[in-house]
Amino acid sequence: MALDQRSKELRKVIVKTLQAGGRGHVGSAFSLVEILRVLYDDILRYDPKNPHWPDRDRCILSKGHGCMALYVLLAEKGFFPELELWKFCKVDGILGGHPEHKVPGIEVSTGSLGHGFSLGLGMALNARYQKADYRIFVIVGDGECNEGSIWEAALCAGKHKINNLTVIIDYNKHQSYSTTFEVLDLEPLVDKWRAFGFSTKEVDGHNVEELKSTFLQVPFEADKPNAIICHTIKGKGISYVENNLKWHHKSKVADEEIQRLLKELGVS
Repeated sequence: MALDQRSKELRKVIVKTLQAGGRGHVGSAFSLVEILRVLYDDILRYDPKNPHWPDRDRCILSKGHGCMALYVLLAEKGFFPELELWKFCKVDGILGGHPEHKVPGIEVSTGSLGHGFSLGLGMALNARYQKADYRIFVIVGDGECNEGSIWEAALCAGKHKINNLTVIIDYNKHQSYSTTFEVLDLEPLVDKWRAFGFSTKEVDGHNVEELKSTFLQVPFEADKPNAIICHTIKGKGISYVENNLKWHHKSKVADEEIQRLLKELGVS
């Protein structure tokens, strides 16, 4: 799926955030861009001037290491000044290498893989008890699905038929040191989520229109939680970064490399 100009521009800002912080999970952020773009452009109900608005939809990035993509969207939407992006991972900034609850627009601190989904489940149950109509969207990684807590939460969500809960799986098929197939194969992934009681759909995770159409259909069924498996490419948008495990995380990035990344995106 070819990237449009908006997707390239968002990746450009991620690269500049990487440059400012000197580190970051590039591949994991790039696979998320279209998912987060569609959620914040077209799906979620929120008020950046009132981040704790009780009726807001909740979005949790459980795979917290992909946070640069989320930070870029939150800054663009006005949750905090763009200046904070240029203080990424700095002592005088608010944006760390994983999301923290102190940041406007961040619902919960994540990074300990597997925990964000359980927290989202608790929020969804609370909405039901309050008879509130806000929804919860939780984005998990495919490597994160190795965690037992993911499947404990899935069992509970299926049992209670929590249809205001949607789990979005960023299925880029790579994790920190190998492919998901080699580390711990998740297939048949669609069948697994359905067996846990989820109404499940598959989409191209970089196709903006397909993502929007699918997200707008939530809930898919009246008495089931929702699972959306997004087939993505780790590092999407940069030819030599795509599916390259060396780009799972970078702790030192030279300015020459930054310029190469920007050139690949067709921006300067």
